[in-house]
Amino acid sequence: MKLGDNSKIDLIKGVPLFSGASKAQLAEIAAIADEVDLPAGRTLIKEGDSGREFFILIDGTADVTQGGKQIGRMMGPGDFFGEIALISKAPRTATVTTTTGVRALVVTDRAFRQLLEHSPEIAVVVLTALAERLAPTSI
Repeated sequence: MKLGDNSKIDLIKGVPLFSGASKAQLAEIAAIADEVDLPAGRTLIKEGDSGREFFILIDGTADVTQGGKQIGRMMGPGDFFGEIALISKAPRTATVTTTTGVRALVVTDRAFRQLLEHSPEIAVVVLTALAERLAPTSI
């Protein structure tokens, strides 16, 4: 069953990079998010590779490994990864592999960059979120 527009927006709003976006801006981001079904055992991102997409899990679970060892908890519905690939060419810092069949929203870096070219207001929201994330917590 495909997600409705409001469900896509709710999932995207949960991503810190987009949490400051207005409902209209979230709808623009949701419009470029593709819904995909993936089988168990599929590597979604691989440590060391350059990133080209961002994922939000709708259903299913995935393991996160670094250097071949599991890190953190298993990811599930509402969890997201790869958002830095939308704004940076930095290599992936971990590998994410599905442990069950997964339904996910996917945003490619190319679609996101095109969106930013047409909606500079969204670029400001993203840059603000990045600045807040990188700012020192105390002076």
